[in-house]
Amino acid sequence: MSLKQIRYFIAAAESGQISHAAVELNVSQSAVTGAIQQLEGILGVRLFDRHPSGVSPTPEGHRFLLHGRNVLAALEEAMRVSRSSASTASGTVRVGVTYTVAGYFLPRHQARFARTFPAVTLDLYEASRSVIEQALIDGALDVAVMLVSNLEAADKLESEVLIRSRRRLWTPADHPLLKKDTLGLADVAEHPYVMLTVDEASHTAGRYWSRSGHKPDVIFRTSSVEAVRSMVAAGMGITVLSDMVFRPWSLEGQRIETRVLADEIPSMDVGLAWRRDATMSPATRCFRDFLSLAFHGGGGNHPST
Repeated sequence: MSLKQIRYFIAAAESGQISHAAVELNVSQSAVTGAIQQLEGILGVRLFDRHPSGVSPTPEGHRFLLHGRNVLAALEEAMRVSRSSASTASGTVRVGVTYTVAGYFLPRHQARFARTFPAVTLDLYEASRSVIEQALIDGALDVAVMLVSNLEAADKLESEVLIRSRRRLWTPADHPLLKKDTLGLADVAEHPYVMLTVDEASHTAGRYWSRSGHKPDVIFRTSSVEAVRSMVAAGMGITVLSDMVFRPWSLEGQRIETRVLADEIPSMDVGLAWRRDATMSPATRCFRDFLSLAFHGGGGNHPST
């Protein structure tokens, strides 16, 4: 049994819907469903009743929810006591962030870090990947939270993946592609396409579209995720984007649906990056280990790109 499984179960129980839990956790619905199924297999009981409007805990699920909350509370307390007694980290950490990370990933983790380590100040600098990479190499930044799947200076930078966000097809609720059992980029190419350009999204898309032998019928390019969301929901086009930026409703209140594509499409990997030969200050190491623990249940494993 893993802490991740417990976290996913609690999120589903509290939201009442697998899709809402997945959005909150920045993972795919299949990841949440799989974690719950694994838990049910380990425990030998059914934890949820499934119904059209979502899920609700069974009696066994309610009991496990109480224990699961206690487990996470005990972990948080252990981390707090350990840090307050053993960590004397203080100072300022210069953190580079890319646009997507700043908008859809970092804020809630930054808030938790500030509560846990009030003596450490995070100076955030938003910039493009290339600017952040050069700033890390030059020593102008201590660490970055960015799309490490796009890193180019792998010979000079080390990185650690925190989450891998799956890319899926986005369509309006009544789109004809939703009626098909299996979908691929060949099907997507037959319909108007809205291309996101921020954080090199269009370059990444270009690579996997090129491998497929097909070409999207791009009707509009934009750096705004919200513009893409609104246009897709309104039926102006479809797109392929990651689960991390997915929300099931547009700002106008129109529904967006997602489907997995059969083609091999890379995930969008969010993680940490720092200069390979850098000597980290206690405050910087504290921030890096904090995020590592949040996603992997422990620090010390920092693979290079």
